[in-house]
Amino acid sequence: MADRVRVQKDDTGWTPLTRERTGASVFVVSPFNRLARTHAAAVAGDTLIALALAGSLFFSISPTQAKGRVTLGLLLTMAPFALVAPLIGPWLDRVRGGRRWVVVGANGARAVVCMLMIGHLDSLLLFPEVFTVLVLSKAYQVAKSALVPTLVAGDDELVTANSRLSLLSGLVGFVAAVPGLLANWIFGGGGVLVLAMTVFAIAAAAGTQIPSTRVAPDPADTVERQELRGAGIRLAASAMGLLRGMVGFITFLIAFDLRREHAPTWQFGVILAASGIGALLGAATAPALRRAELAEERIIQLFLAATAVAGLVGAYIGYSSVFPGSLAVAMAVGIAASGSKLAFDSIVQRDAPDANRGRSFARFETRFQLVWVLGALIPVVVPKQAEIPAPLGFTFVAGAAAFALVSYLAGARAVAAGKPIPNRDLDGKARRAVGRAWRRLREKQLDGRRPAPSPKPPPPPMPAPDAPTAPAEAQTKPQPLGPDSDLPAIPEWRRDPTLVDEPTVAEPPPEGSGDTTVIVDPTNL
Repeated sequence: MADRVRVQKDDTGWTPLTRERTGASVFVVSPFNRLARTHAAAVAGDTLIALALAGSLFFSISPTQAKGRVTLGLLLTMAPFALVAPLIGPWLDRVRGGRRWVVVGANGARAVVCMLMIGHLDSLLLFPEVFTVLVLSKAYQVAKSALVPTLVAGDDELVTANSRLSLLSGLVGFVAAVPGLLANWIFGGGGVLVLAMTVFAIAAAAGTQIPSTRVAPDPADTVERQELRGAGIRLAASAMGLLRGMVGFITFLIAFDLRREHAPTWQFGVILAASGIGALLGAATAPALRRAELAEERIIQLFLAATAVAGLVGAYIGYSSVFPGSLAVAMAVGIAASGSKLAFDSIVQRDAPDANRGRSFARFETRFQLVWVLGALIPVVVPKQAEIPAPLGFTFVAGAAAFALVSYLAGARAVAAGKPIPNRDLDGKARRAVGRAWRRLREKQLDGRRPAPSPKPPPPPMPAPDAPTAPAEAQTKPQPLGPDSDLPAIPEWRRDPTLVDEPTVAEPPPEGSGDTTVIVDPTNL
């Protein structure tokens, strides 16, 4: 029997989903669950690689020597996204199963690289291998983001699916850390890499079970492009990109600072775990805030404010002890980045109903990964004479978050006032068209606020058929008003021929006349 799906719909875009299965359908694995299994194995492999590198040459080499290799690796990481993704990405979207094979290939290639890393833990070859894993990991993230909208029943399940994947990432990271620490204690880093190789191979095999679909069969049309360039989406994407850049900045800032302080290896693991806890809390907090009737924009702004406060607190603590300050900032940035991503997904779903979700999320995820690399480059490329200490870096994070919050609020206020947000992606003609559309929208809003016009007086009644009609000459010429007229005669002081063509207002009679009658001149009405 088929699944019976019960969706509790509301107006928030965050939809709780429950499924009731009966009969043989209990044993049927949904397409989304197949992706979730693949994602769980991929996240476990990433966690194991981080544990394997904790005691290797990657962290034992001096920070000064490591900076050059890390810079080169980050540039190599950014190159595929900056050059290849805009060209290969649209083609993969239109090929049946294209993104699925990216998932399979990225996990399979990581399994091979892990096998090579086993013999190079104390060799300089470890550096290009580590950054190859990093490139493959980010390629997998982009492909996963593109596949999620194609594997759910509808847009109502999209945010719920992304929330479940975020929660799954946090839980699997902790579960995978237990056998990883045990293997590291017994066999060393090589044993952890063997375990990671096995997990990535399982992820590649599970990825072949994902249904083969086209992410975007047709190229983007004008409606989709204009919706994705809307002010609300662009403001949210800017804030989300800055948060993702903070994650890269904090990752390498803390790593190099702890190495300069000759911190023990276990502190790296604890900070990594704190970041995972933050991602888990963010994935759980954002839907709860939305169910509390807090708008998606307000959720992102709240996370930005919390990040600014956490940066200042971490800087204050870091001046006395770097480790607890790093722990607080890593967890706060993890919460903000994870929760804001879910809010951003909901904004795209709400404001771009005609856009292809898979193509859109892959495009945004590619940009976010590029910003992550740029943020990571900041603490790496700084020379030794001007190295950024952790407390100063935390202050920089607080300032960046505060700037993002103020910019978001100012942009939202400008949109509410009917002012268009400049968009450099549009040419001059398109900008003028968008400006005209904003003005028309503003005029409609103003028209809705103006009071309704007073109703026109009813027309005079038509004369009865038998009623005598005045001669044609009398109908065309104004009749003089005399003593026999129904209206009072016009006094001499008002019969000024120069006032005939101007509307006159009744003036009071001369003083002493005692006449208080209001005089109306019908020829000047």
